[in-house]
Amino acid sequence: MATQDGTWRYRNRYFERYGRAYFRRFGDQTVTSIGLGTYLGEPTDAVDEAYHDAIVTALESGCNVVDTAINYRNQRSERMVGKALEAADVERDEILLSTKGGFVTFDGDRPENPGAYIKSEYVDSGLVSRDELAHGSHCISPDFIDDQLDRSLSNLDLDTIDLYYVHNPETQLDVRSPEDVYDQLEATFTRLEERAAAGDINHYGVATWDAFRVPKEHEHYLSIVEVVSRARKAARAAGNTATHFRAIQLPFNVRMADAFTEESHDGPDGPQSALWFAREAGLNVFTSASLLQGKLATGLPEAVAAQLPGETTAQRALNFARSAPGVTCSLVGMSSPVHVEENLKAGEGDAMGARAFDAIFE
Repeated sequence: MATQDGTWRYRNRYFERYGRAYFRRFGDQTVTSIGLGTYLGEPTDAVDEAYHDAIVTALESGCNVVDTAINYRNQRSERMVGKALEAADVERDEILLSTKGGFVTFDGDRPENPGAYIKSEYVDSGLVSRDELAHGSHCISPDFIDDQLDRSLSNLDLDTIDLYYVHNPETQLDVRSPEDVYDQLEATFTRLEERAAAGDINHYGVATWDAFRVPKEHEHYLSIVEVVSRARKAARAAGNTATHFRAIQLPFNVRMADAFTEESHDGPDGPQSALWFAREAGLNVFTSASLLQGKLATGLPEAVAAQLPGETTAQRALNFARSAPGVTCSLVGMSSPVHVEENLKAGEGDAMGARAFDAIFE
């Protein structure tokens, strides 16, 4: 697993190539502020090979954060991450690997009858009950997450996953009350605390799309305050002296800046945005959709682009995301060495300071 010594060793190899604040703290570890995501792409052998080459290139070029999920490309993304880590000229303890569980997944390819597959693989097997499923495809019960974690360990060919996320828990709000969802999270956090104590994961967190960046009255809103409280209760229930809950993941980019602007979480001195609350609570934030799945690579508002460092539109958009207060790492999909080269160049300049970032919103 990633370690303090290993990630610092990685930092020492590459820090002269990159700008101020490119490397940041994740607990006692050191991670890059640009990370590689593996969400996009068809579940084909050609895309597998492209991801493999991109991940190897990134790991050998100064990017030590790789993010995936068991459902990405029907488990193919996880498997490619594992193979690329083995092939790259890096040590395991230098790299932070994160993955997620929550959405039921197919195995390699989409079956002809997805509904029948889910019924056979997940419901009839007793792994999940029908009432635990939201939209027939999402579950965060302890037994299900336990199973998915085991599959992810196998896919990645690892003994320990550095950061394991419960994936989009707000999906459950479509079929149950907020209190029921918090109760589900606490039960699953307790299981993850047990898995952390056993050494199967190092840290865990919650990866979201809507939950933390929307107003309180939104149907998909979840309170970070309550989620952290449930994680602390889970740690006590598991017999741990401190919680292993470490990070949140949420979308953040030029066109989706609500995590910075929407003050929907109750801080000690009043309402705070998700980014400010996380910063003051000591949580690490990993941003997803930093390029809005590629849409920002071809265009930014002129007034905004003029204030952002970078040679290309993609680099400016990425520098916006990683310059926000409280952000540890901005994830961006990179499925070719060419993408890796361009995106990592964004880190060669300095990140924006707080005043410069704030000025974008004036």
